[in-house]
Amino acid sequence: MMAFIFLFVAFIISLLAALLITPLVRKLAIVFNIVDQPDERKIHTMEQPYLGGIAIFLGVMITYMMFWPNHDHQLAVILGAVVMLIVGFLDDKYNLKPVVKLIGQFIAASIIVASDLLIERINIPFLGEVELGNLSVIITIIWIIAVANAINLIDGLDGLAAGVTTIALLSIGVTAILDANYVVAFLCIITIGSNLGFLYHNFYPSKIYMGDSGSLFLGYMIAVISMLGLFKNVTLFSFFIPLIILAVPILDTIFVMYTRAKDGESIMLGDRKHLHYRLIDSGLSHRGAVLVIYAFSGLFGALGVLFSYSPINAVLIGAMVALFLVHVIAEIVGLVLGGKQPVLDFLKKFIVKKRK
Repeated sequence: MMAFIFLFVAFIISLLAALLITPLVRKLAIVFNIVDQPDERKIHTMEQPYLGGIAIFLGVMITYMMFWPNHDHQLAVILGAVVMLIVGFLDDKYNLKPVVKLIGQFIAASIIVASDLLIERINIPFLGEVELGNLSVIITIIWIIAVANAINLIDGLDGLAAGVTTIALLSIGVTAILDANYVVAFLCIITIGSNLGFLYHNFYPSKIYMGDSGSLFLGYMIAVISMLGLFKNVTLFSFFIPLIILAVPILDTIFVMYTRAKDGESIMLGDRKHLHYRLIDSGLSHRGAVLVIYAFSGLFGALGVLFSYSPINAVLIGAMVALFLVHVIAEIVGLVLGGKQPVLDFLKKFIVKKRK
């Protein structure tokens, strides 16, 4: 009971901190002209202040410093988070070249590796436990950079990245509590609280964007938290749990990079091939597109929790949900390419934007 009270208090502190700091950060962004300019690719038509990520970071770190949970990698986690935040801030301010951003992300990931927090082994169905050996360093760096960029790339609509990361962290937090891993649960809770405090100002219509400072920081935190928790899990499906929970941003990133490469475009440059843009282009409202992706994220997060503790009935339930997801995803593809989609047509009656 004391542990849950502790987590609740930490949640409230982080939420209030981000809630109160965000308006101050917004004013600073306007004063120093750190704003997102509209263009043909983006949804908004007016300048929007960046730097919401600073508020999210401070909400997390204020709470972290107050409670200072004792674990072997805490200084490395903090230092890596600071590096990732600075990289995002500099990109928000100066629009860094992709290779410069990548170098900064590599430095943040290397700090984690230097602390000896590594993905040393994975459990794969039918193969059992696989030791990574010397590959563990490479796999760890790739994992941190990949998740950070997946969250960064999905940050295209008001409230989208904050909501998706909150759902993912909630799923990881549930598994951590069930495993009595309260350090991981604490990290999830304070990041969720800070996210929600910021989301109050960021949900459509947004008053401020988190910017790369926020999306890279959140992606980094999810990657590191999953290493502290999910990759330590010894169940048969442990390798797939973080992939399932983060399925929406990961699959969206893979799909977009594939289509860019196929079309002979740079995989690092922005475009409107992301799922959230396609949903809006298909006729969904801004808020409707965000809610649809929230629903996908929630379903995949629930699947991740089910597969973490995988008696046969949970696997069967997960398989049924997965089949439904495949069907809906197929309809989204059909929606993008043109055609009839009965499930989405039904959903659109409630969330499609009003025609004038």
